[in-house]
Amino acid sequence: MSQATRILLSLVAGLLLGILSAASGGAWVARAVAVAEPIGGMWLDALRMTIVPLVVALLITGIAASAEAARASRLAGRAIVLFLIFLWTSSILAALLTPLFLQLWPLPAESADALKAALTTSAETVGEVPGFGAFLRSIVPTNPISAAANDAILPLILFTTVFAFAMTRLPAQPREQLTGFFRAVSEVMLVMIGWVLWLAPIGVFALAYALGSKAGAAAFGALLHYVIVVSSVGIVIWLLAYPVAVFGGRLRLLDFARAVAPSQAVAISTQSSLASLPAMLRSAEALEVPVAASGVVLPLAVAVFRVTGPAMNLAVVLYVAHWFGIMPGPAQITAGVAAAALTTLGAVSLPGQISFVTSIAPIGLAMGIPVEPLILLIAVENIPDIFRTLGNVTMDVAATATVARKGNFTPGENMTEEDRLLQSGAVETPKGDRARWRDS
Repeated sequence: MSQATRILLSLVAGLLLGILSAASGGAWVARAVAVAEPIGGMWLDALRMTIVPLVVALLITGIAASAEAARASRLAGRAIVLFLIFLWTSSILAALLTPLFLQLWPLPAESADALKAALTTSAETVGEVPGFGAFLRSIVPTNPISAAANDAILPLILFTTVFAFAMTRLPAQPREQLTGFFRAVSEVMLVMIGWVLWLAPIGVFALAYALGSKAGAAAFGALLHYVIVVSSVGIVIWLLAYPVAVFGGRLRLLDFARAVAPSQAVAISTQSSLASLPAMLRSAEALEVPVAASGVVLPLAVAVFRVTGPAMNLAVVLYVAHWFGIMPGPAQITAGVAAAALTTLGAVSLPGQISFVTSIAPIGLAMGIPVEPLILLIAVENIPDIFRTLGNVTMDVAATATVARKGNFTPGENMTEEDRLLQSGAVETPKGDRARWRDS
């Protein structure tokens, strides 16, 4: 049984047992909830303790890798500029779409009231965001260590971003030493997160039991509503890949849809952009994108470009705010958009259960939105994660075609001798060997 399945079963079991316990009306239910809530809180705190060092380390290594790629190839530099534009656009769209969807189809009032009564942190805000003028002043940290200690995520992200770009100006040896150090820090944090997630069924069960006993069956309806709203934001980003391919890559709509369909099938079955890379390379080949372009842009896209990340991560935080009845102001929305766009650069290409809290909690902290509900939402991430991967894979292929076409890329630029021989037909390569070479 996969870890995701165990977490989902723990959620369902906890909610059902909590609902049945509340229905029994026994005096022991309150004592059971008093025991369950601290257990769930301890598990979330264990996960939260890795967020600040992981965000810093991943953002630095992500920017360093992007800068290195841009230095190595003009094509990669053009791709990174396009990726950044799409990531910020994705984040801004989430700030517009999520409130719109919630206005068109709000959470049922009885579910919202039950959840607000059940979630004990409803009065808590994490990292209160000041007014807009003070907010602009606050994003530059006077003390980055203090910002990290106080969960002031946006000032910390700004400092880390400037630090990372300054690091890219160093000579090769000290730059590689610093990059290696932060890469090691991120790998240690990921090991720790793996340990914490191994205990996830316990933490999710405990918090789900407390929620079920207080909110009753309304909890199930709220989780279903959440899945549909957040997935809808991801679907919009996925569908935007088609006009990008048509107008940016100058492809026919049906040709693009037909070529990218096998990659989408792999994305749905694996929920991994990395596992979909060989299929994406074949899709690019079917669209007659030069091998020298797809061989550079697609691996780079898998490493640093997750277009649905900013949109769906910010949508989760805005949905949690909706749960608690919080109406984010302009300063909070601005902080969320910036945090969502910037932290995606350092997101890890790992299953959604690993990256879910570490990618979304910084946005919640930047906006002053409680992150405690994430322990429940991680259990139903499997369904939104399908649309995350589907959108990422489709946009990766569309962006690759756009970079190749808009940059007037010609076959032969950055092409190895093996590329030329294979593309010209001068060397006859068996189909299986050619596929293995291409996939590598």
